[in-house]
Amino acid sequence: MTTRSDAVAERRPAYLSDLADGTDRFFEERRESCPWCDSKHLDLLLRTTDVMQHKPGVFVLESCEDCGHVFQNPRLNEDGLEFYYRDFYDGLGEENMNKIFATKRSGHDGRTHMVAAEERPKQWLDVGTGHGHFLADAKRVLPDTEFDGLDRTDGVVIAQRKGRVREAYQGNFIDLAPEFTGRYDVISMYHYLEHTVDPKAEMAAAAAALPVGGHLAIELPDPDCAWARLLGKWWISWLQPQHLHMIPIANLRAELSDLGLTVVSEQRAEPHNGQDVVSAAVLAINAALIGGEDLAWRPAPPSRARALLRKITFNASVPVLALAYLTDRVSAPIGGKRGLSNTYRVLARRTS
Repeated sequence: MTTRSDAVAERRPAYLSDLADGTDRFFEERRESCPWCDSKHLDLLLRTTDVMQHKPGVFVLESCEDCGHVFQNPRLNEDGLEFYYRDFYDGLGEENMNKIFATKRSGHDGRTHMVAAEERPKQWLDVGTGHGHFLADAKRVLPDTEFDGLDRTDGVVIAQRKGRVREAYQGNFIDLAPEFTGRYDVISMYHYLEHTVDPKAEMAAAAAALPVGGHLAIELPDPDCAWARLLGKWWISWLQPQHLHMIPIANLRAELSDLGLTVVSEQRAEPHNGQDVVSAAVLAINAALIGGEDLAWRPAPPSRARALLRKITFNASVPVLALAYLTDRVSAPIGGKRGLSNTYRVLARRTS
């Protein structure tokens, strides 16, 4: 049986080879204008590192003074995206991510009920479906709906094998969208657009594929959330370097309107997941102890002493984590309605 240590050791040579010339090759040239409105009035918002996987690199988020759009600048290129996504959702990270997504039923049900309040779709395509956990939960609420999934990773194939999706499409949504024209009553993009190189093009492809009367469902991290400013680089929803774009809800509404879609439902407080402070605490503590973790992108595994020290120190931090968790629990019921919601949902109908 292959252990995690064996899997890490097996991947180490490839990672060290990728990093031999540094990380600069993973980035495009810095752009001088906002990718959303083309304004040249940009502000530095955040300079951070990879606080999740702790892969090398420095990542910059800038915000547009005119429209409020937040974006990674310079942006990762294709090689960079492959490098930083590797072993996050699949491979070394697959087991942990599956456990996390399997606990999201409440949020999944919220998404499904939002759509069900407007229509009972016959055919639903979920873009960026991953391993299909959301669709498995949605099927309980809408048993007569047929759910298909699309993703760039092998996760969607696994989802089909496990019976979570009927049809599995693996590839780029914009490339595949023409074959979906008129086929789906609902196309959903839950925590997908922020990962894409060109979210406007993704939305346009979805709008073109929907029939008149069809719905586009979107869920995104909210860059206007107060926790983003309070927690800085430790706000988990920044998720650098994966999140290339953070879209204010006003910008999303305007773009949907331009595409011939009318917003019929909007949620700001309801999608809030209430884990900002405890997630920040975990990230900060883990970063301080990272020298004791065996990572494939580091030259060698840690010594036994460093690994043991990491374990002892992390266990000693339990009271801090408990306090952070309590802060989230207390603030969630009221904070979600006072600018502390970390997520928003929008449902739009194609009207023209």
